[in-house]
Amino acid sequence: MEDPFKNQAPSLTAPASNGEAITPSDTMQLSRPTRALYVGQGGDVTVEMLGGMTLTFSNLQGGVFYPIRVTKVLASGTTASNMVGIS
Repeated sequence: MEDPFKNQAPSLTAPASNGEAITPSDTMQLSRPTRALYVGQGGDVTVEMLGGMTLTFSNLQGGVFYPIRVTKVLASGTTASNMVGIS
């Protein structure tokens, strides 16, 4: 299928065009930084942000897209599941 928008630069507010299922890991980075993180089953999520900081987001709700740019979802401290990185 031809993309009529292929000649336009994507912005952070444009619809996502890629995604990947996330398996939390303390060592493996995601294939690309996210524009948002979808949490399917709620809980805590510990991430490495695109800027390099490690943060824990507590009590995230399931079924929600969170507009955060992350490079890694750590297994340590993460209790949420069924996550998808949107880019």
